[in-house]
Amino acid sequence: MTAARFPTLTALSPRSHPKRPRGARPVVLLLLAMLGCALLPAAAGAADKPVPTAKKQRKAKPKSLYWGAWISDASQPRDTPWDMSRVAQFETLVGKGLSLIEFSSPWQDCNVSPCAPYRFPLEAMNNVRNYGAIPLFSWGSESSPRTSAAQPAFQLSNLINGVYDSYVREFAEEARSWGHPFFLRFDWEMNGNWFPWYEGGNGNYPGAYVAAWRRVHDIFTAVGATNATWVWCPYADTETRLRKQRLKRLYPGSPYVDWTCLDGYNWGKNPVNPRPWRSFTQIFDPAYELVTKKIAPSKPMMLGELGTSSFGGKKALWIKEMFGEVPRRYPKVRALVYFNTVDRSIDWPLETSLDAAKAFATGIRKGIYAGNRFGELASSPIPAPR
Repeated sequence: MTAARFPTLTALSPRSHPKRPRGARPVVLLLLAMLGCALLPAAAGAADKPVPTAKKQRKAKPKSLYWGAWISDASQPRDTPWDMSRVAQFETLVGKGLSLIEFSSPWQDCNVSPCAPYRFPLEAMNNVRNYGAIPLFSWGSESSPRTSAAQPAFQLSNLINGVYDSYVREFAEEARSWGHPFFLRFDWEMNGNWFPWYEGGNGNYPGAYVAAWRRVHDIFTAVGATNATWVWCPYADTETRLRKQRLKRLYPGSPYVDWTCLDGYNWGKNPVNPRPWRSFTQIFDPAYELVTKKIAPSKPMMLGELGTSSFGGKKALWIKEMFGEVPRRYPKVRALVYFNTVDRSIDWPLETSLDAAKAFATGIRKGIYAGNRFGELASSPIPAPR
């Protein structure tokens, strides 16, 4: 790996996957107090009315979006959404209820011997639904802890050959028994080289990713777990990188995908993984064009992970510009999730910047961003919000 390739780290692991995923750093009380008065949520209402053009033609009204956060801190014993206190803190911080709460799990816990399978996260799912949000569950075919992307037990060929069929079937049956809609973001960022399901490593061969996805999906369908909405989520990198990865051949096909997705970060000059400062559009434009026009033009898209550092630029301005660009330039994006997670001391969380928290609160209070009103959602696959 050359220094110019992303990531510069040997193995990028944005978050750990403990058995009962651990929690997010408590919000600083002083920051909440300062923001409490300034960021009271505006009454829910329609988005700003489009301004007529010179020819008295009206611009298209921005479409509604789900929005949420991935709130986590590996130093805490119970993670969100097992512990919902940090959701309440985040809601106070930004002044609005979340319609999505993201969390994750691998397939096996190897902190114990022998390794133990992770069960369907019933408690967490119920907590999210009772709050009024939709669970966005990132489910990775790997074991925890992960020290590198090399996990021979989780080569994609093992998924294809049925080694994990019984585990997947039991998990799917538990999902079916729960019975409520949730987003299932399976084996995400497959075009990066930091997870075991990357086709260029861990003994995986070309075409294995799609075959593994389809087998897992087919098991869910066979047991009747149709309450899972399948989210295909590559990493948004530069246009050149995407061409090299041949992203289209990693797409499982329209019958196997309900939503597309992109993850993207403005790393800036942070000390952990310094990169050039990049705007929201620089990060997402090439991948958005490729996915929405050439790979899956009929699917709604979510931004499954996004965040910005403050090293090398203004975090608040980046966030402000993001909220300006999403409804204007990205009509297929119908959901976004901010990565409000403590990760190797990188300053992703909004709590690290009062100005950034204010900018996020100002952007998210717009009426197009749906609040936590989905506790009774019953539709599967989950439709885009209205």
